[in-house]
Amino acid sequence: MNYNFNKMIYLNNILIVDDDDITNFITKSHLGKLGFKNFKSVSNGREAIEYITTNQDPDIILLDLNMPVMDGWEFLEERKRLNLCPNAKIYLVTSSGRTEDKIKAAQYDNVKDYVEKPLNCDQLSQTFIKINSCLED
Repeated sequence: MNYNFNKMIYLNNILIVDDDDITNFITKSHLGKLGFKNFKSVSNGREAIEYITTNQDPDIILLDLNMPVMDGWEFLEERKRLNLCPNAKIYLVTSSGRTEDKIKAAQYDNVKDYVEKPLNCDQLSQTFIKINSCLED
């Protein structure tokens, strides 16, 4: 399947926040197949905060919820408290299918979607199609 992400050229800084090395490998592989080149992965929310404070703000954050040290919810609160990357689009990519988590996620302005693992190339493509349509508005 071919996807056209021409309008997203400037959305090239993607941060993956997930403690599962296999998930990170698969996500990076899918991003590469979709033509994205600038992505970084970290293992928990604390590492994500540290990365964001010392690097360019990510355009997109793919965030797991269940991680050690600092989970996804704690990351969202700390990011908000510190006013970090206010324009980043955050996509929760998690194994949690709990309705309560989906309702809670909707309370965060920057959280644009909730995607259940395992993440495949088509799901990732659909996520970027949604981002692309937001750019057209």
